[in-house]
Amino acid sequence: MDKIIHASKIFRENQQFDDLILDNNDLERERGITILSKNVSVRYKDTKINIIDTPGHADFGGEVERVLKMADGVILLVDAFEGPMPQTRFVLGKALDLGLTPIVVVNKVDKENCRPDEVQESVFELMFNLDATEEQLNFQTLYGSAKQNWMGPDWQNPTDSIIPLLDAIVEHIPAPKIDEGTVQMQITSLDYSNFVGRIAIGRVKRGTIKEGAQLMLCKADGVFKKVKVKELHTFEGLGKNKVTEVVAGDICAVTGIEDFEIGDTLADLENPEPLPRIAIDEPTMNMLFTINNSPFFGKEGKFVTSRHLRDRLMKEMEKNLALRVESTDSEDKFLVYGRGILHLSVLIETMRREGYELQVGQPQVIFKEIDGVKHEPIEVLVVDVPETTAGKVIELATQRKGELLVMEPKGDLQHLEFRIPSRGLIGLRNNVLTATQGEAIMNHRFSAYEPFKGNIPERNNGSLISMEAGQCTAYAIDKLQDRGTFFIEPGDELYTGQVIGENSRDNDIVVNVQKGKKLTNMRASGSDDNTRIAPAKKFSLEEAMEYIQKDEYLEITPKSIRMRKIYLDENERTRMAKKDS
Repeated sequence: MDKIIHASKIFRENQQFDDLILDNNDLERERGITILSKNVSVRYKDTKINIIDTPGHADFGGEVERVLKMADGVILLVDAFEGPMPQTRFVLGKALDLGLTPIVVVNKVDKENCRPDEVQESVFELMFNLDATEEQLNFQTLYGSAKQNWMGPDWQNPTDSIIPLLDAIVEHIPAPKIDEGTVQMQITSLDYSNFVGRIAIGRVKRGTIKEGAQLMLCKADGVFKKVKVKELHTFEGLGKNKVTEVVAGDICAVTGIEDFEIGDTLADLENPEPLPRIAIDEPTMNMLFTINNSPFFGKEGKFVTSRHLRDRLMKEMEKNLALRVESTDSEDKFLVYGRGILHLSVLIETMRREGYELQVGQPQVIFKEIDGVKHEPIEVLVVDVPETTAGKVIELATQRKGELLVMEPKGDLQHLEFRIPSRGLIGLRNNVLTATQGEAIMNHRFSAYEPFKGNIPERNNGSLISMEAGQCTAYAIDKLQDRGTFFIEPGDELYTGQVIGENSRDNDIVVNVQKGKKLTNMRASGSDDNTRIAPAKKFSLEEAMEYIQKDEYLEITPKSIRMRKIYLDENERTRMAKKDS
C-alpha cells in the first residue's frame, strides 16, 4: 500500500512521512497487523483506483465482510516463503463467493529460502478448493518485493518500479457495473466527527446522490425513514474532497443522516428498494465484562461505573459488526461475544487506553445444540516449528483433543496442521512458545461446528494468593520461592485475594508476602545473606486472558493488569467452592 501511494505521487516531493501510512492507530503499529479496514484512492494515468486495505487475521473477519461488497476485484498478497496462511482461506473464500476478480501478488521474493513458484501453485490449489470459477482461476500473478520497490511478471528478473501492479489493476479488474434505476447505496462503515456527528460511508450502487437531496433510509426491521443529505465527500488520496454530487461506482461519505446502522440502504424517496443486508459470520467465543470492584478501583481510570461500561460497549457494537453484547441478570455485568481472543483483547486494550477500568472473566467458547447433540467450534491450527521441537508441539496439541492432519518439511521448519476444538486453543499458545523456546509460528481459523469432543485438561498448576494487603517484601518472596513462580516484584502494592504467582502443585495456596525480616541489633555471618529472587513472570494482555481460571477475574486499568480471585476472602472462596461441587 505504501509503495502504491508513493508511486502515484500523492505526496509532494519534500513531504515527510513514516512507513505503514494506513496502519495509523497505535495498536496497529505496535502489533504490526491491520485491525480496521481503511480506504484511499490513487490516480494512475486517467483512472481513479479506490483501494480498501483490509485485515488478514480471521479474528477481524467482520471488517472484511462488511467492505467486500464495495470492491470489484481483490489483490491477494502472499509471502513468497510462507505461502497462503490459514486465514487467507477465510478472506479469499468470501471474495470469490461475491464473484470478485483476483490478482495474486507473491511478495518478499528477496527472502532467503523463498519458493515463489510453489507458492503460486498452492494459491491455485486453494482457489480450486474454494470453488473458484474458470475466469477466477485464470488469474494474473505478479512477483516482487515491496521493500525493494518492484513488481513484475517474473521473479528472477526484477523490474525497477511497482508500476506493473498498477497496470495489472487497470487491465484486469473491471470498472464498476453501472445499473440503471433509482438511487441505491449501502452503508458499509461509519466515521465520527465532533462537528457534524456520525458520517455514513459506502459505495453508490446505482443512480446519483446530490447535496441536499431527500432520500429514504431503509433499516434492518423493515422501517423506512426520511432523511436529508447535508454534505457529500469523495475519497481523494489520503483525504476527502467535498463534492456536490456522486455517481454510481463512487465510494463516498454522507453527512447529515442520523440513526443509521451499518448495512442500512440509502434509497429513492418515492420507491425505495433496500439492498440485501451484509451477512456476518457468528461469534465463537464470549467473555464476561464487569465493573472493577477490587480494593484498588478508581485509582488509575477515569471511567469506572457500569453506565460508562455499557455506553462504551454499545458504541463499539455500532462499528464492530462481529461483536455482540448481551445484558445479564446483574446491572453491572455484560456478556461480550467475539470471534476469538485477539478480537476481544484489541477491544479491551483500546478501552484501557481510553481510561476505562474493568474486569473480565475467563474466555468461554459458545456451544450449540444441533439435532439434540451438543456441538462446539472446531478450528484448523497451523504451526511451523524447528524440527527438534515438533514432537513437543504435537504432544501439547493432542492432549487438548487436536488431530494431526499434515506433517511436512518446509525449508528448515516442520509444518504441522491440526483440527482442534476452540476450547483447546485457550492457553495453548503460552505452552507451545515455552516448549519451543519462542520459535513456533502459530495461526488458526474457525472451521465448523462439530459434536462435543469431551473434557480437555485445564491448567495443572494452582495459584499463589496474597494473604494480606500492603507492599510485598523481597525477604518474604525469597523465602517462598520454592512454592512456585511469582508475577510480582518487591515493593508492589497488593490486596488480599490477588493472584501473585503460580503454585508448583495443583492446588491454590494463600501466602504472606508482606512479612518483613525481624531485626535485632545482633549481627551474625550466617543469617545476613542477601536475598536472591528470580525475575517476576510478566504477562501480555492476551496471555493473561488465556491464563486465568474459572474462579478468577482479570482486573484491567490504564496502568496495570492484575489477576485476582472472584471472591477475595478465603472463607468465602471455600464456601462457594463447596456450593458449586
